[in-house]
Amino acid sequence: MKKLVSVLLALCLLLSLASVVTAEEATGMAAWEPFAERVKITVPVYDRSKAGYPAVDDNYWTKWIQENFGEKYNIDVQYVAIPRGDVMMKYSTLIAAKETPTIMMEYDYPKVAQWANDGAMTTIDLEAFAKVAPTFYQAMVDNNQLGYTDINGQTYFVLTERPYYNTTFTYATFVRMDWLRKVGYDHVPQNYAEQVDAINKMIEAGLTKHPIGAGIPTSAYITNFGFRDFPVSEDGEKEWAMHSSLGTPGFPWYPTQRLLKRANAEYHMGWYSEEFDLDKNSSGMATDQTQTDFINGQTYSYGGYISSNMAWLTAFYENNPDAELAIASPYGGVEEGINTGCLRADNPFGMIVGFSSLATEDQLKAAWMLMEWMIQEENLFVLENGVEGKTYEMGEDGLPKMLEYTGEEMMNHNNNIDMTCLVHASKKVGTVEQTIAQMSPVGLPQDFTQALIDNYYELKKIADAGMAYSDPVFAVAIESESEYSASLLALYQEYYAKLVKCDPAEFDALFAQFSQEFLDAGYQEIMDERLAAFEAGNTTRLPESAK
Repeated sequence: MKKLVSVLLALCLLLSLASVVTAEEATGMAAWEPFAERVKITVPVYDRSKAGYPAVDDNYWTKWIQENFGEKYNIDVQYVAIPRGDVMMKYSTLIAAKETPTIMMEYDYPKVAQWANDGAMTTIDLEAFAKVAPTFYQAMVDNNQLGYTDINGQTYFVLTERPYYNTTFTYATFVRMDWLRKVGYDHVPQNYAEQVDAINKMIEAGLTKHPIGAGIPTSAYITNFGFRDFPVSEDGEKEWAMHSSLGTPGFPWYPTQRLLKRANAEYHMGWYSEEFDLDKNSSGMATDQTQTDFINGQTYSYGGYISSNMAWLTAFYENNPDAELAIASPYGGVEEGINTGCLRADNPFGMIVGFSSLATEDQLKAAWMLMEWMIQEENLFVLENGVEGKTYEMGEDGLPKMLEYTGEEMMNHNNNIDMTCLVHASKKVGTVEQTIAQMSPVGLPQDFTQALIDNYYELKKIADAGMAYSDPVFAVAIESESEYSASLLALYQEYYAKLVKCDPAEFDALFAQFSQEFLDAGYQEIMDERLAAFEAGNTTRLPESAK
């Protein structure tokens, strides 16, 4: 009898221990329960002001998320529209009004660093995050992103995936191939000498008055990677740390001088309108004058992010039914001694995601739950493809093929990417060729799938040669950047117009004058602070392949 009691007690103990282990191991969706009281979270979503698209914060897919995720776990998921061209101002307004979104996210590290430094973001426990969102956390591990989660020695961020990040394959510039043929070219220009020859011949032939749409930059990012020396020297790496940024214009730097000097020459060849500085810069926005000019058949080229439905390309063909387009070569700007052909690689992460310092523990957990739920393959598939027979059909290869559709279930910009960016920066399906086929625009007179695939492999050659790299990422906040970035952008916009329009003989002296004024207006402080962080080991380094 005593032996039987002992055996039973031992068995009960084992069962008890097993239940404890099981409870401890239960993580992710298997461990979730609905909240006892309703929890509200707010999620930002870019508003790109695109005509013909549903409201970004209230549409079929925001309702679908609420129905399939929110109701199941007693969570109200409310979306907050963030104007794509005025991100910082909108966030500043929300933060000042104590309406900071539960989730805060941006592609640019300086912006999220500013929010963290200003106290708008809360620190997070990655172990706790991993228990709620183990799939998401493991993706960060697999993508080697854990090194980007901290700033000032504290953990603020989680990172989303950016597929094939070392190439800019999701963006393409389209050019008028029919105009090229009319001036004797059977190919797109493969270097800058060819580009100058072809465009000037277009003007001479009367095909266009001002072939290049241009405007005042609206972004702090200066596209001067192509004008940087390669390989990068030791001193060049320090210059990279001081100047290369998406958050503040790297104006008084030799690549910017080269870029603007070329723009000055192009302006005086008649490539830009005399009133170009009154137009917005090409930024992919539907209200962009440079886009309108291209749609109306007045300019040679226009670039934008690729998606299955591209309204501006559709409008272009409607207005120019006999036109033929091609994808511009990544080598079209290369000029010996001036432009090396280097490219800005994307960051090795997509969105940098943080969380409001006003969020409660339940709101934080609910936000993490949304991210884990969205990264599940079955949920992500629906959000990125929609409803079979309406927004997509299954192809013979077993992959979804996007369709033109404008009904209730219509996908928003680029297959709902401004919602699914909470998981990754671009849609990924199978191989890179299959991924590109998925995003290739449909419903057009031309099929650009193979051209976009070819473009990817040309970009990959540049990346494999070490000539595609990104900006430094800082593990400490650059406080002077937060203080001066807005005023320096305004200065850069003013200088840009004057330098492009000035007499070429006056360019160098004017650039030197403006550079000193820019340094005195706060940029010197930014350079000093960024260099100090670099020398203290608080930044990423250039890849060895770029040196």
